[in-house]
Amino acid sequence: MQRSMATEAEASREARAKVIAAEGEQKASRQLKEAADVIAQSPVALQLRYLQTLTQISAEKNSTIIFPVPGLFNFLRVFFLLIFII
Repeated sequence: MQRSMATEAEASREARAKVIAAEGEQKASRQLKEAADVIAQSPVALQLRYLQTLTQISAEKNSTIIFPVPGLFNFLRVFFLLIFII
């Protein structure tokens, strides 16, 4: 009798834990959508977030970070084309 009550209580706790985890996932997905909406309205916000992430990475580890610069490839391509034309 005691064992069955303990099993039932454990199942109840596990069910509550799953509900709490699902609610947390739902809240996180809402916040992620809100952040995406803000970034979609302002492309500069994405660049600032990118730079903020780089700052956090550089503060955590003393290592070399290689990151792409948006538009740099096109700039270099035009630059080299101009050099070879002139």
